[in-house]
Amino acid sequence: MSTQTVVVTYSAPQSFLSSDQWKQLYSALLAQLPLRNIHWKPPTRSSIRTIQELEVQLVALDTVRDENTSQVPYSLLERPLLNIYVVTCEDSDTYKATVRKQIKDWQTSLNHRKNQEWVIAHVVRSDARNVSTNFFQMKSNVLDKIRADFNTDKRDRCVQLAWPIAQDNPVVWAELLLKVKDGLLSAFDTAFSQRDDEVKRSESQQLMPGWNFCTFFILKESLAASFEGMNLSEDALRCYDELELSFAHVLREKNLSWFGTLIIPGPKDDSLPLLSITKKSYRDLIVANTVSVFDLRIYILAKQCNLLGKMGKVADLCKKVAMFLLSFGRHLREVSVILPPYFIESWTYSSALSAIEQADVWAKDIKLEGITLNQYHACKAELLELARNQLDVFGIQMGFLPSRPPFSMSLSSFPVMPDEARRESGTISNPELLKCLGDQTAFYDLYIKLTNRAIDAYVKAGRRKFALRLHGSLAALDVHRDRLTSALQTYSSLPAHYAPHQWTSLESYMLSQANDVYSLVNTAKDKQWVNIVLAYLKLYSGSSNHEPLTHQADSTAYITDIVDSLKTVVDSLNEPFSYPEHPALSIRVLDTTAALAEDEDGSFLNVSLLNSLPCPLPATEISVILSGRESERLRFFTQVESLEPGTSTFKLFCPSSSWGTYMLEQTEVTMSNLHLQWNHPTTPKGSNKTSLTKHDPPTLIRLIKDVHAFDARLKRPRSVELGPGMSSKLLLAVSSGRNHVSRATLKLSGPPGVAFHFQESTLDDDVTSASLECAADSISLLDLAENSDISVLIPYYGASTYHTMEIIVVATYNTKKEPTVNRSLLQSSRVPASLPIAVNVQDFFRGERLFSRFTISATAQQHIRVSSATLEKVNNENELSVFGTLSQTRDIITVTPVRPAHFLFQLVSRHGRVLDPLSLCIKYRTLRDEVEAVLEQTVDEALDDFPRHGCDRNRLITQMIRALESDADWVELYGITGELNVPVFDVDSSAKEILSRIREMLAKGRPADVKSGPWREIRIQVDILAAVRLRIPATPFSADSDSTNQLPPLYAGQPIPALLSIQTSFHWDAKQEQDGGRRSYRMRFDIEEMVQDWLISGQKRGDFQAEDGSTYTVEIMLIALHHGELPLPKVVVSPIPLVEESTMGSLPSIDTYQAHGAEKVLVLPRGGRSTFVVGMGEGVSV
Repeated sequence: MSTQTVVVTYSAPQSFLSSDQWKQLYSALLAQLPLRNIHWKPPTRSSIRTIQELEVQLVALDTVRDENTSQVPYSLLERPLLNIYVVTCEDSDTYKATVRKQIKDWQTSLNHRKNQEWVIAHVVRSDARNVSTNFFQMKSNVLDKIRADFNTDKRDRCVQLAWPIAQDNPVVWAELLLKVKDGLLSAFDTAFSQRDDEVKRSESQQLMPGWNFCTFFILKESLAASFEGMNLSEDALRCYDELELSFAHVLREKNLSWFGTLIIPGPKDDSLPLLSITKKSYRDLIVANTVSVFDLRIYILAKQCNLLGKMGKVADLCKKVAMFLLSFGRHLREVSVILPPYFIESWTYSSALSAIEQADVWAKDIKLEGITLNQYHACKAELLELARNQLDVFGIQMGFLPSRPPFSMSLSSFPVMPDEARRESGTISNPELLKCLGDQTAFYDLYIKLTNRAIDAYVKAGRRKFALRLHGSLAALDVHRDRLTSALQTYSSLPAHYAPHQWTSLESYMLSQANDVYSLVNTAKDKQWVNIVLAYLKLYSGSSNHEPLTHQADSTAYITDIVDSLKTVVDSLNEPFSYPEHPALSIRVLDTTAALAEDEDGSFLNVSLLNSLPCPLPATEISVILSGRESERLRFFTQVESLEPGTSTFKLFCPSSSWGTYMLEQTEVTMSNLHLQWNHPTTPKGSNKTSLTKHDPPTLIRLIKDVHAFDARLKRPRSVELGPGMSSKLLLAVSSGRNHVSRATLKLSGPPGVAFHFQESTLDDDVTSASLECAADSISLLDLAENSDISVLIPYYGASTYHTMEIIVVATYNTKKEPTVNRSLLQSSRVPASLPIAVNVQDFFRGERLFSRFTISATAQQHIRVSSATLEKVNNENELSVFGTLSQTRDIITVTPVRPAHFLFQLVSRHGRVLDPLSLCIKYRTLRDEVEAVLEQTVDEALDDFPRHGCDRNRLITQMIRALESDADWVELYGITGELNVPVFDVDSSAKEILSRIREMLAKGRPADVKSGPWREIRIQVDILAAVRLRIPATPFSADSDSTNQLPPLYAGQPIPALLSIQTSFHWDAKQEQDGGRRSYRMRFDIEEMVQDWLISGQKRGDFQAEDGSTYTVEIMLIALHHGELPLPKVVVSPIPLVEESTMGSLPSIDTYQAHGAEKVLVLPRGGRSTFVVGMGEGVSV
């Protein structure tokens, strides 16, 4: 049934219809079509339908024939919905005489036509002249008469059209088009309501005798055809959907009395286009009640898909076709005995491909993009795969394909009928399948071509996992065709694509197939085969139900054979091969604290291993890796031969003397060259580095310190010497413990910028039991006896920017008892890079005497205990005498951050200049060092009474130090009385007794100035610097600087001549001797401005040449600005570098003092006498 359009008739006087004006008017009216934006509200529904475009067929009234003789409902659009009469009368008399009768005759001819509307269009001529005069009045008169005569109800069906204005102005058509739309909708409303009532009445009579589904179908389809003609595709589709549901109900009730058989196969039924509605006279078959279920369902589907294609829903179209082919194909299987051989496969194959071809035609007119385009490609791919599945069935029945997965997965649950039991007459008509009947190569080519089409469609749709599944079927085809190399390549590459989607069954199937193909190919098994086998075992052990993961009957024997082959292959590998996170094995650490080996350096760790495979796994070693600070790795291991199924326990050993808390980083099982590794979380919960669940915290394992094991620690030397050419040193204390060490190599790793000079390392003490070898990056100790302690001084540079250095000591050593075992130790030490004290010196030169004032202050927030500070002569020079103010019996001085200590020394040089430097020696210790020594001494004394707590010594000392660090209230009491009050802290019940004893001993107190215990020493070289002496004469007005004459009275504002005398002395200049008796220096003096006391006139700044014992004088003028005791102006002298002396090292150090700098001069106020004559008046005698 072809789609009908809305018909609108027109009528007019014959003379007008034959005129050129009508031809122009007709063409202009056609240009306004199709109608747009029509809004229709169905009488039976609440929602409004919008018709975007409505095609209208404009025909003459006399060409429409009356078709009332047909009793078969076809469409509501068979007859016109609207009739238009065109009137051109412009005169009222003419209208009354002839036109009115013509209109009445036209109306009379329409009276017998049901459900039709009419409109009278009054066309008037107009021009620029009469439009501005009485044109509208004239029109109004004729139009009013027409309305008065023919608008019998309240609805206005008359409209006026100005011509030829309407020819160029589309706006003039608006009123006429509006009347046309209203008329069409009104007529369609009436017709639809009547037909809808008929459909409902027929549907309600379904259970009554004589009711016929075919009659009901034709009746309801007329509504669908009407909706389709009105461009209401959704409503038309709804009608066909309702018909489909009604038909499904009839099928369920098995009431097929109105139909023929399920199918009457025609000559080309298996290959005709599925969505064509013209390939058969479906409507005639339905009207005659001879349509088969097969044809009726195809007709309904074709109508639905045509509407979906018209609406642009091509993805829904393909999906509907696929569902229909699957569901109706099962019905055809029930009657397959009456069908020609391969009919169902051919029909499904042809229908799917023809539907795709038709959908592509509709899709060309639609702009598909984004999700819509992906959905369309996905639905096409499903249809292509459905067609390909028919080739599976066809190939198995023809013997071209084996009846095993994946080909047999397309077989239905119905048994395949043998060809002898089928209908003898008839055969399939699809030319592609007919060609494959006798040509195996053609079948394979068609199979591969169609599969590749489906793969391409799936890829375009973004469904790669479906495409990969089809790749697997191509690989199976290659195996069947003995193309093993291509099949192996495909099977080996597919599992990597399945894994992200967790298609376990498909992935394991592909892996097992790859393993089987490897056995068929004459190629040595290599690392690729090992990966395949390990991936298969991974899936096997990770699945709760192992049966679907193997195609072999005996899965245990199959897995055992794989494992045995794996052992043989990994033995032949040329290089180690690692495989991470294999679930077949799992290792769990049983201990949180490793046990010491007791008789050797090292620790033991117990682990449990679970083998999930059903057979023993040959292995050679089990190992556990622990990670600590600064990338430290400890490896526990043990040798094994085989890992039995289930859980087993093993004891692992690590030959390292490192101790502390470590995290489990990695576990490993070694099978010859194969290393199965499992990484464990090493980041605490809440860290930004990894996202750990609450069930996966890091596994912490504690290694106990072995006090009898090899040990190496870094310390600051007890004695530090500072000065030019002196390098900083670290003290490396090495203890052999229970071991007789044949060789120990030690390396240091410090912060950036710090360099260690290992080749300059020396032994701190005279050691004869071991020897030292120095290399560029390490030092080695040879033949270190048992229980030996050796100290090595290692110079370093570049630590000036660090307050504290974190230095890692890495030691590797071998013992004479087990020379083949390489043992290790990694120890981290925090060594202060700066001294805890700072020393400042201030020199005062007084001729042959030099006074040096040293200030010792704390550089950190801690107390420093100073035992002594002495200034020593390096070469014991007799010409120099040193006198100190600190008595040797003086108490210990405590230096705090706010209270420094001062030391004053006098140096006397009576016989010439001093050429050699001195050394300042300071003996000190921090309060922490002193308290730690007290704690260690006290704990050792307490252990004499409690020897069973010997293993708790270090732990008790550490806990007490932490308690003292947490509370500083004990410091003041200790500094006064020597009592050490340790704050309370938690301790094991077994150690409470000895801790109580220790507290009693510490509370007894001791003298705060006890000098016993370890002390540190700092030696600082002190150079004797050059000096410059400046004197101002006692009498500024006398040229003799030693004059003792008293100053004359000085008055404010009085100019006072003064003499500035500068005397220089090089007595303390050591460079004078080094330069062979040279030298003179260029000096500059500067008189300081005192603007509130003195006004200075003369040379206030000047340069002079200074020599040893010379005097330089300058005359100046002073004016006191006020009276009182005023200090003399200050004078500053500084050296000036010469042009040839570009370095600061050529300038001398200068000390300037004024002989009378502390004295003041008395300035009197200005005095004087004045005489005044005062008149007493006349007659007054004095």
